[in-house]
Amino acid sequence: MTDVDQAPKINRAVLQQVIAGLSDGLILVETDGSIAWANQSALDMHRIEAIDELGGDVAGYRRRFTLRYRNKHRLDEGQYPLERLLAGEMVEDITVEVSPATDEDVIWIHTLRSLVIEDAGARPDVLVLVLRDETPRYEAEKRFESAFNANPAPGLICRLEDQRFIRVNQGFMEMTGLAREDVIGRTVEEIGLFSNCETGEDATEKLAEGRLIRQREALIPIPGSDRLVIVAGEPIPVGEEACMLFTFADLDGRRRAQNALRQSEERFSKSFRLSPAPTAISRLHDFVFTEVNEAFLQLCGRKAEEVIGKTAAELGLWEDVKLRRALEQKLKDNTPVRDEALTMRLKDGGMAECLVAAERVEIADQQCVIWAMQDVTERRRTEDELIQAIESVMADTSWFSRTVVDRLATLRQSSRGKPSTAQLQDLSERETEILSLICQGLSDAEMGDVLHLSKHTIRNHVASLYAKIGVNRRAAAVIWARERGFLGEQPKRR
Repeated sequence: MTDVDQAPKINRAVLQQVIAGLSDGLILVETDGSIAWANQSALDMHRIEAIDELGGDVAGYRRRFTLRYRNKHRLDEGQYPLERLLAGEMVEDITVEVSPATDEDVIWIHTLRSLVIEDAGARPDVLVLVLRDETPRYEAEKRFESAFNANPAPGLICRLEDQRFIRVNQGFMEMTGLAREDVIGRTVEEIGLFSNCETGEDATEKLAEGRLIRQREALIPIPGSDRLVIVAGEPIPVGEEACMLFTFADLDGRRRAQNALRQSEERFSKSFRLSPAPTAISRLHDFVFTEVNEAFLQLCGRKAEEVIGKTAAELGLWEDVKLRRALEQKLKDNTPVRDEALTMRLKDGGMAECLVAAERVEIADQQCVIWAMQDVTERRRTEDELIQAIESVMADTSWFSRTVVDRLATLRQSSRGKPSTAQLQDLSERETEILSLICQGLSDAEMGDVLHLSKHTIRNHVASLYAKIGVNRRAAAVIWARERGFLGEQPKRR
């Protein structure tokens, strides 16, 4: 008996029972080309229920099903894996698209390989085509591709093997101005993804190891400039390849806004410091001065360290405390201050007449007040001198025409501002006394001696009188009294 005669025969029934439960699909083909058997997985992969729906033989299978490569190239007669297997050619992991011949819009993805089972005499007995259904995976990859391309967030995918980019979406191209051909096939290093990144070396090491790259800021070089982004990388498989998905957040708009803000702050700072108008900045909630310019310091005669960190009240900056408090309340109520007349106390004891404007502003996320002042001391002095000159001329108007007198009166009135409607009878007894002493030319100290009042009390009475008759100078008060025939009595001195 020869060795061939003694070799055991393959029991096909047993073989079919063994392979029937495999998840991979198997189609058994006889050497004459007929399809002998297929397991349930193979039937499910072709969306059929019975083996005869495979076509009965290799030629029938080709008539029932259309096969294409992944590049959409259709397989012709003789190129089908079953035909190649029958011709004695081994098939190694070919991925094809399978469609029913009656509906080629329906597509399944199969990966195929061949297997030959020999008989006891080492002769091919059964030809086996092994099928693996890749449809779910390819559908998932297709969905990922669609989402990746449609995502407005910039994205790139590179192979880990050579760090070359294989995918780029529209968001990245719009962000950088690069075309697809400028990216695909180039390496991470060539694109300069981490060349301007403080943690670029760490990111490069993680990329080489295929590890997660957490968010970090980087400057991506683009034609003629660069782009500030936040970049992160996550390892993903694409097909059979290990890859890295990079996602980006564009920070360039924020950088431009920050640059614009910085430039605006620089311009404001320069104009604030160089402004010839006395200007100061205080906090809104407590009115502590935080910034003053040189013109302000020259006006009040103080140094910056004497003013910064203190309030106007602590400095005794304004003579009229009641008016200062009223202005501060207006600013807290978000009402701008315009051309308010205030008297500033100077360090050397003098006074400066100012027109003050103030408004709320937000600086470095803090509510502040910017104060702008105009020193009108000289202008007021000139106005007073003009009034006195006019008054002197008008003392004897007998040789003037009535027209000239009227014009002088008009000029005097315009120099004083808005006329008062108060009359002598509207004054209190104390206000009448104060007006009488002013007309006699007494100083505040002398009036205090006459009336037995403190200098501070005299000032309050004078301010009250000025407010009632609508003047802000002694000369104007004298003119107001004379216009109403009031010359005052000669006070008795102590």
